[in-house]
Amino acid sequence: MMAHETPRFCHETTSQKQKRFLYFDSAATTLQKPPAVARAVGRALLEQTSPGRGGHRASMKAADIVWQCREAAARLFSVNAPEHIVFTHNATHGLNMAIKSIVRPGDRVVISHFEHNSVVRPLWAMGAEIVIAKSALFRPEAALAAFRAAIRPRTKLVVLNHVSNVFGYILPVVEIAALCRRMGLPFILDASQSAGVLEVNASALGADFIAMPGHKGLYGPQGTGVLICKDSPAKTLIEGGTGSDAMRREMPEDLPDRLEAGTPNVPGINGLLEGIRFVENRGTANILGHERVLLRYLREGMTETPGIRLYAAEDAEVQTGVLSFQHEGIDCETLAQILGERGAAVRAGLHCAPLAHEVAGTQERGTVRVSVSTFNTEGEVKKFLRILRQVIKSSGPERKSERY
Repeated sequence: MMAHETPRFCHETTSQKQKRFLYFDSAATTLQKPPAVARAVGRALLEQTSPGRGGHRASMKAADIVWQCREAAARLFSVNAPEHIVFTHNATHGLNMAIKSIVRPGDRVVISHFEHNSVVRPLWAMGAEIVIAKSALFRPEAALAAFRAAIRPRTKLVVLNHVSNVFGYILPVVEIAALCRRMGLPFILDASQSAGVLEVNASALGADFIAMPGHKGLYGPQGTGVLICKDSPAKTLIEGGTGSDAMRREMPEDLPDRLEAGTPNVPGINGLLEGIRFVENRGTANILGHERVLLRYLREGMTETPGIRLYAAEDAEVQTGVLSFQHEGIDCETLAQILGERGAAVRAGLHCAPLAHEVAGTQERGTVRVSVSTFNTEGEVKKFLRILRQVIKSSGPERKSERY
């Protein structure tokens, strides 16, 4: 974004609104935030230091806000004890802590065919035997059957992506979580694309860990995240100061101090608190409903756009506001770049999830991904479709579209 452009959540003049680009990359980071998020970050920088690092007002205020954020996250995700909300730098940080608390070299770990590299790479680094429960795109019944077939007596852990970051595909998390409980298997949920959009009920799921970023569906700043821990025993990823129990050589046993070594991101947590409050007030059902309305407009418009191949579910109930597509005559990276130059922000490539592209047969070219948030509008979708058609029309002859 150019320096003179102002995001939609700030006060704008008419000319600034006209210059504002179309942002359809919220599966990576939600750029458009509630106004309270930026205000909270600014206040924290001016008024707060670090919790547990003093009895003065600036430190005590920080401690109060950090606790309020734990409580808000615990309410939103149905966590019984706020202490079991651990703040992380991002979902990758949380997933590494979760995976490395459970997995040992040679352990058999079953994952879905839609996992992000933030799951695959830590498992690979730990020397785990990675077993992929292979199933087709947008087929939740097949996914559940694949997990039933893949889980064996030697299986030590199941890791599951709630929603594919490439295709918006909602996997059957409730059913797979129940399967793990029946078999007494540890279970880790990657809620990177679902937190703030779908219901994530930690108590009902019974997952050992649930990891999520703050900067996507929770509308918080980058550099924030949450790891929900079912029980206290968890291995530390790093060790250091916590502001408590300083005489111990070991990290504290209790959560959250055990997993929160070093100075916390207080400005980020302030912003995250306001993002979580925004989601609480609006409601995940309303947010998801809005995203699906926009997704329907996108699908209808792209179906009428020459040369487009869509990766969309027949059943809207198994897809969030994320839509991938290819054009038969334009390279995905090139198309995304041209769209960006014309004022429409999307993402192209493999999206750090090569396994998902393997399922859809898109690993050679990748896809262009359009992802919406609660701040996008029908008017923006219409404008995006006009820009897309102009780009395609200027690239060559028209051809019929198809849907995967």
